[in-house]
Amino acid sequence: MAAIFERDGVCFQYPENWKLESDDTETGWTATVQSPDTAMLVVAFDEDMPEPEHMAQTALEAIKEEYKDVESEEALESIAGQPAVGHDVRFFSFDLTNTCLIRSFYTSRGAVLVMWEANDLELAQNEPVLRAITASLKVEDD
Repeated sequence: MAAIFERDGVCFQYPENWKLESDDTETGWTATVQSPDTAMLVVAFDEDMPEPEHMAQTALEAIKEEYKDVESEEALESIAGQPAVGHDVRFFSFDLTNTCLIRSFYTSRGAVLVMWEANDLELAQNEPVLRAITASLKVEDD
């Protein structure tokens, strides 16, 4: 059975054995789900509605500041029925290749950033789960 996170019209399901932490920010919140391994997914909501391209680029720049040899490709897909812009990213950390997905989109209440990451040792196991969490994202229309 899946656990459910819901706030400000944003809802997603995640495995019950993953740990959820939610923090308030000045203009919204951040929810992080952590696998029993090291894979994780972050959903951030900003009611000030920054441009999705800016949110995705800011997340990519933070990764580039933290890690060397970051490879990224621009990406566009539909999440929660909304056009989501972002990047597919690969980088090295602790001698492991990490795969990261960054996407951002608008809702009627704010802008959302979705970012997940897993190292390649656990990617085969956790990528389908991370993609399922992302696919479960729904937004409430006002």
